[in-house]
Amino acid sequence: MNDKPVIGFLGLGHMGLPMAINLHKAGYVLKAFDVVPEAVQRAASAGIETVTTGAAAATDVDIVLTMFPTGQHVLDAYRESLLPAARPDTLFLECSTIDVAQAREAAALAVEAGHRSADAPVSGGVVGAEAGTLTFMLGADEADLAQITEVLEVMGKRIVHCGGHGAGQAAKVCNNMLLGISMLGASEAFVLGERLGLSHQALFDVISSASGQCWSVTTNCPVPGPVPTSPANRDYQPGFAAALMAKDLSLATSALGHTDTDAHLGTLAAQLFSKFAQDHAGTDFSGIINAVRDGSL
Repeated sequence: MNDKPVIGFLGLGHMGLPMAINLHKAGYVLKAFDVVPEAVQRAASAGIETVTTGAAAATDVDIVLTMFPTGQHVLDAYRESLLPAARPDTLFLECSTIDVAQAREAAALAVEAGHRSADAPVSGGVVGAEAGTLTFMLGADEADLAQITEVLEVMGKRIVHCGGHGAGQAAKVCNNMLLGISMLGASEAFVLGERLGLSHQALFDVISSASGQCWSVTTNCPVPGPVPTSPANRDYQPGFAAALMAKDLSLATSALGHTDTDAHLGTLAAQLFSKFAQDHAGTDFSGIINAVRDGSL
């Protein structure tokens, strides 16, 4: 007998599909749906049960997990199909990266409809989704932690309970604002090093063991060579696409405005990545070093 919760899984894109596959491999029964027919077919080819509507995915399940592009998609789906279709006390687990205010609005809608809610945005990219090594930033009530953790541990290696509804999104937006800033700083440092006659390896050896060390250098180094697994060695194939960084930084600027936070670097990073993503949306965000190098920012 399978005593695992039944999961309605909505959103089978680059991140969602490998997450769903990992749940399926772990013995969870899924009812999967995506508005893109090809995505549904890929899930079916992996042996996952698929359905033809979002409402069907939310019907007679214990958990409704959403992995959508924007907060408006989440709110529209909640209102129009998912919340009315779900049986009482269903847990709505929102894993998209969306605006903090929209995450709290979605949680309020779910609770008002007689359900439970949690936000659990992810970090780790497609590679982490495929390997089941994602980090989840969780905003949830204490009473729901055991059920949520059981599911998230299948898809990730680290789960951080950040607080109540919306806290997961808040942590994600703060983290990614810092990530965008640090990648710009790393890019500028390596370009300056080039012009001062330093080799990439020499500068990496210093930064990676000195006070400037950061993930943007030690793991996602913006120049080829020092970190063999970094996207710079694959002509900046993502990884984490520039369009997604631009999106996350726009969420950060929204949060800065809502909280009246004076953050010059976060605001500037959002402007620069938005400009870079206009012509390089599918490039890894570390590819912004090329725009620093050629002065196109």
